[in-house]
Amino acid sequence: MKFIKIRKARVHNLKGIDVDIPKSKITVITGPSGSGKSTLAFDVLYAESQRRYLESLSAYARQFLEKIEKPDVESIEGLSPAISIDQKSISVNPRSTVGTITEIYDYMRLLFAHVGEAYCYSCGRRITKQDLQTIVDEIASKIGKKLLILAPVAINKKGTFKAEFERFRKDGFVRVLVDGVERLLEEDIELDKNKKHDIYLVVDRIKVREGSRGRIAEAVELALKIGGGILTVKDIETEDVELFSEHFSCPYCGINYKPITPQSFSFNSPLGACPECYGLGVKHQLDLDKVMPDKSLSIREGVVKLWRRPKYYFYQRFLIEACRQFGIDIYTPFEELPRQHQDIVLFGKSNEVVEFEIASGKTVRREFRGVINLLLEQFNQTESSKVKSEITSLMQEVVCPVCKGDRLNKESLSVRIMGKNIMDVSRLKVSEAYSFFVGLREHLTPMQLEISKRVLSEIEVRLRFLMDVGLDYLSLNRAASTLSGGEAQRIRLATQAGSSLSGITYVLDEPSIGLHPRDTFRLIETLKHLKDNDNTVVVVEHDPAIIESADYVIDMGPASGRLGGEVVASGSVDEIKQNEKSLTGKYLSGKLTIEPRKNYKKPLHFLRIKGANIHNLKGIDVDLPLGVFVCVSGVSGSGKSSLIFDCFYEYASRAKMGLKSDVCRGIDGLERIDKIIKIDQSPIGRTPRSNPATYTSVFTDIRELFAQTEDARIQGFTASRFSFNIKGGRCEKCKGEGYIRIEMQFLPDVYVKCDVCGERRYNEATLNVKYKGRSIYDVLEMTINQAYEFFENVPKIKRKLSILRDVGLGYLQLGQPATTLSGGEAQRIKIAKNLIIPPTGHTLYLLDEPSIGLHMDDVKKLIEVLRRLVDEGNSVVVIEHNIDILKSADYILDVGPDSADKGGRIVAWGSPVEVAKNFNTYTAYYLKKALGI
Repeated sequence: MKFIKIRKARVHNLKGIDVDIPKSKITVITGPSGSGKSTLAFDVLYAESQRRYLESLSAYARQFLEKIEKPDVESIEGLSPAISIDQKSISVNPRSTVGTITEIYDYMRLLFAHVGEAYCYSCGRRITKQDLQTIVDEIASKIGKKLLILAPVAINKKGTFKAEFERFRKDGFVRVLVDGVERLLEEDIELDKNKKHDIYLVVDRIKVREGSRGRIAEAVELALKIGGGILTVKDIETEDVELFSEHFSCPYCGINYKPITPQSFSFNSPLGACPECYGLGVKHQLDLDKVMPDKSLSIREGVVKLWRRPKYYFYQRFLIEACRQFGIDIYTPFEELPRQHQDIVLFGKSNEVVEFEIASGKTVRREFRGVINLLLEQFNQTESSKVKSEITSLMQEVVCPVCKGDRLNKESLSVRIMGKNIMDVSRLKVSEAYSFFVGLREHLTPMQLEISKRVLSEIEVRLRFLMDVGLDYLSLNRAASTLSGGEAQRIRLATQAGSSLSGITYVLDEPSIGLHPRDTFRLIETLKHLKDNDNTVVVVEHDPAIIESADYVIDMGPASGRLGGEVVASGSVDEIKQNEKSLTGKYLSGKLTIEPRKNYKKPLHFLRIKGANIHNLKGIDVDLPLGVFVCVSGVSGSGKSSLIFDCFYEYASRAKMGLKSDVCRGIDGLERIDKIIKIDQSPIGRTPRSNPATYTSVFTDIRELFAQTEDARIQGFTASRFSFNIKGGRCEKCKGEGYIRIEMQFLPDVYVKCDVCGERRYNEATLNVKYKGRSIYDVLEMTINQAYEFFENVPKIKRKLSILRDVGLGYLQLGQPATTLSGGEAQRIKIAKNLIIPPTGHTLYLLDEPSIGLHMDDVKKLIEVLRRLVDEGNSVVVIEHNIDILKSADYILDVGPDSADKGGRIVAWGSPVEVAKNFNTYTAYYLKKALGI
């Protein structure tokens, strides 16, 4: 079977299509946004593969897994196991990093455990072994002490250990320490096998005297034998514990070290994690500038902003009474109070009790611990998620003061290879780490090289694939939560490429997202590597370079939503180009193009960013134009987002609130803009209740329209009756969600269709109200294009829906849950929402790659929308790699020249033509080709 044969697929908008996908080839599925590409790739091909895999499992295993419905398809032949590599599988776990996702960090832990050299964290000297004589001398010197000599049996391990207890009892031992509690071996010791335990065998109980050296030596020798070269001595009276090891100790400082294992370098294990931040590398603390944003206010006027609200009246009263008792003036501005009084207000006064009357005859006596501690106390004690959220907004993330962000304890950080500890290596960017590990072979002894050569090979292969997909600028300790959808997808792609599997179908969702054209060819080489391993690669993609590199192309269309769902053309790239029905083919062949601007609009003014120094920015001064369409370009990791979002937006936002920021020295000209709107790829809602209709407020207009119908007026229904978030009109069984969540304890929650409303969200009375024969549920099920036609005689609704269509979202359902939207779709909904609001002019819009998920024809529509914002007197700044958008801008700021430490500067600026003539930037090469100069 040389093809995967799909017959009569009818999922979503697919119109019973037949598709043949060649095996062991690269197939690109393309077409306009909403034409059915992802439906074919993920909801048909991948879903059926997963379903068949689950069906092959035993009935016992299947009962713990969510059942996957069979796609509406007549047959699929030639299907092989499939792996999905999409944009939505980004870990939000703060412990997840690039190194842990790719398993590189796991191999690094093995390497450092077996060939790393330990140094004393106190004096810096190389750690030497302790011999039997040294240990005996140390214990014998503790004259008069009552000691337990212990041999470790299990440290942080699961099990019941019944066999070990029985063996020790038969060998004549009497006691063990189990999780810190002394137990007799003659007892029946029952341990939970699923919990981790610390178990020590009591080898001897001894009071150290002048003549007890022989007994100590005998006990130490036996304990070291049982404990594998390790013993612990516990002082019975003080409960102080001292570790002795034949392996590692510092003879100068007297510090004994635990044996080095791979777990010693895990920040997810108590054996390796920093005890202060528990392996996170950061801590959260209250930001005084947020707690007291206006320090010119007095305590009586409410300098603590949160406590001005009525529900926090008790805390405000408590603070005022405390100040009165401590002689602090509550009418003087806080910033003018003596430093001593400010410290009392913030951090309290130890052992001082404040007494005040909160009601008639009711007096409260409490120790005053200061505003900061009171807020933390509120946060820890409240069960209200709203209060927690309010206090969380006053916090800032700071680097852990103990580990300085390195996540590990000082013992683990004292182990080095070539002078670097494991976190020093993790801070290297991928390309630097690759050079380090390749060069390491020359510095290892023959024995060390024999031990580590397999581990080094695994690390190097994974690093090489990360470079191949254009991620050489990332550091291994980069948090997974900070990665873009495209970066996360390419990391998973590199991980799969390194696994060397064959006979697999890989399904990818726009892997080119966030990738500069310079790096696209490296991504293509990785896709070819997967293919060469006898895998089938199916890619949903719009990037012309990737489409051109495909062996086979399936062009969906001809349009979006219900006007799509058909295979317009299929075959080789040349066949697609020659097909007159293919919209993609017309753009690839040059019959259709996005024309560059002929007249560039000149900037009205400039904002001056002075000394931008966050992340890899080199303390640069940047002139940001106003009143024009600006694109910020540059290779991936060059510092574009750092400049626009982390520096400019952060500083400007805080400046508007009167707060300070150290991301730059300042910004001149902020008074020229009324407001700044950040439109990024973050979700428009974190629950299925949020959808395009509710987010853009068009649903409010629709509900009001339904409330004006004759049926609604007769029954006295108002607009609120048609809300699925409020009691009255919604189905109360599912609370208007359409499904019921079933908690599965240790497994993910399962969602099942509501058996009362059948997923329709509303009760029967509400659904009986019709407008032009359609219920409110029917309207939510319409696509935006369908709704536009349905409400063509309602100008207010029609105008809002037309804007959603203009940004290329006509294929989305009005009620589509926000959680199912891609980052690009969410961003374009935000653009539409801001276009719906009547323009005021002098607004600065910041956008992050709005071209994500857009076909070339949809990019043309997006450019028109962005130009409309500028024509209304606003400014638009877009971070972008798409050459069609870059050539359509009025002004380009190109950041570079390369990524990470080699970036962080402005290397070219001006109109697209001016930037194209610059020889210092990679972007110029591609702009030149696009502009034909």
